[in-house]
Amino acid sequence: MTAVKANGIDIEYEDLGPRDGPVIVLIMGLGMQLIAWPDALCEGLAGRGFRVIRFDNRDAGLSTKMASAGHFPVAPLVALAFLRLPVRPPYTLNDMALDTLGLMDALGIARAHVVGASMGGMIAQIIAAEHPDRVSSLVSLLSSSGNHAVPGPEPKVLRALIRPRRRSDRAHAVREIMNFLRLIGSPGYSTSDAELRAKVERSVARCYYPQGFTRQLLAILTAADRRPLLRRIRAPALVLHGAEDPFVPSAAGVDTAANIPGARLRIIPGMGHDLPAALVPFLVDAIAEHCLNAQEEAGGASARRAAGGSA
Repeated sequence: MTAVKANGIDIEYEDLGPRDGPVIVLIMGLGMQLIAWPDALCEGLAGRGFRVIRFDNRDAGLSTKMASAGHFPVAPLVALAFLRLPVRPPYTLNDMALDTLGLMDALGIARAHVVGASMGGMIAQIIAAEHPDRVSSLVSLLSSSGNHAVPGPEPKVLRALIRPRRRSDRAHAVREIMNFLRLIGSPGYSTSDAELRAKVERSVARCYYPQGFTRQLLAILTAADRRPLLRRIRAPALVLHGAEDPFVPSAAGVDTAANIPGARLRIIPGMGHDLPAALVPFLVDAIAEHCLNAQEEAGGASARRAAGGSA
């Protein structure tokens, strides 16, 4: 892994798969690092011939920490968001979209299939709508349109979300994160305690930065309803959502797909708000098939234009 300067910050990324393959850019969600994308998923996509880029968003992992933006208490922010009162975020989801594009520029990538999970799906939607020339296709995974009329997190998840996060010893951080991931995980695809602990310990050892989580949450809470943006998307779009998601309920996935012209929707039984190992083969197949179909459609359209131009 290595870092590049992009959009004025340092972005840590990992690049795997054939360098001449079609590119898939993976954008992770709230407070999560690039390693939250399962290695098996990335390797599976690379094995299908794709060049796979995963990276740490700003304020997460090994990318630039926006410490000068300040620290914000979570509970009052959530209350203000529910009351629709104005809050000025230190940065926005649009800024994070520009981070992704800056990374693509730094790596010499003109176009990519953009895949985003949760907050990453929101960022991917913005890129697809506002920078259509950079997006070959879109996959919005476990995400939403920003429509406030759609149900939000279950009460127990919301309570856990607004619980103060603080720097603490590593053992406490591991327990706290494991408890939250258990709360939002997939009831139909259980993860053993040993597997979950290994993932969380790896994450905490690499970087534990709760302040960044809060600032990213503020970017989400202050984001505008994206439905007008979604209606502008012309890239082939696939919406994947867990039927049992307690954090971003499946109604949000249905609403997202309904607002993207031509989007395909797949609601996955037993899936919550995570990427369990048992579902990785399905996700690899679904994402790879979608991206390959988008390339074939684009190739056919180019051939038709060429034929028309030479007639």
